[in-house]
Amino acid sequence: MVDFLLQFLSQFDGIDVIKAFSAIGAGTAMIAGVGPGIGQGFAAGKGAEAVGIRPDSQSDIVRTMLLGAAVAETTGIYGLIVALILLFANPFF
Repeated sequence: MVDFLLQFLSQFDGIDVIKAFSAIGAGTAMIAGVGPGIGQGFAAGKGAEAVGIRPDSQSDIVRTMLLGAAVAETTGIYGLIVALILLFANPFF
């Protein structure tokens, strides 16, 4: 398998291989946005459920929910930053 890959990749210029793997890496890095999206949806649903049960504590619940959503979103933002660096600030091309 490794021999096949080496023979296949030797047909291309080095910069083309770097560009291709940078695009693949950027796409893979964007998978990091799936987890925060699911987590924030779950948190928002539970927050709405909690407000429905205890409407008098709405401000505390919403504040805690938004803080948790902001913390959960950092992994998605890191994935986006890595993808943008791979696509637009790659020092190899």
